[in-house]
Amino acid sequence: MNSKLIVDGRVVRGHQVASGLGGSPYPSGTIEMQRPHFLARGLDLSPYHSATLNVSIAPHSFTMVKPRYTFRDVCWTELIPPEDFSFSPCELHFADSRYSGLVYYPHPETKPMHFQSPMILEILVPIVDGIGYGDEVTLELDSAEIIIDQPEPAD
Repeated sequence: MNSKLIVDGRVVRGHQVASGLGGSPYPSGTIEMQRPHFLARGLDLSPYHSATLNVSIAPHSFTMVKPRYTFRDVCWTELIPPEDFSFSPCELHFADSRYSGLVYYPHPETKPMHFQSPMILEILVPIVDGIGYGDEVTLELDSAEIIIDQPEPAD
């Protein structure tokens, strides 16, 4: 990482589509279905669990500005049009352990379903033993790739 950006967050429940647990039309999960498409474009997701860890950084939000990887027009299923995806390396800190991972960012302008709040970072990491909803984590991000937006002051 060029310059580290540290942000605290809390693990929250997502749509569970990435893992295939959310009653979606993708029973094996979107990540598992997308893996070969990203590998063909040069990004190997095999070190990571086939699900995203959703981390709320509220009241902050984020903007992806110059991600390490961007893939356009990824046609990973016949059920929806091709999507754009970006990835940025990160580290997740939980319970005195560090996990190397990637911020997984399906571009909202090409993602027809499952809107994700800009206050939620979707993280691909190996399985993190003991982690659960509500747990506090710290993320190390690359400040050249992701900006953390400051919340608007209350009136």
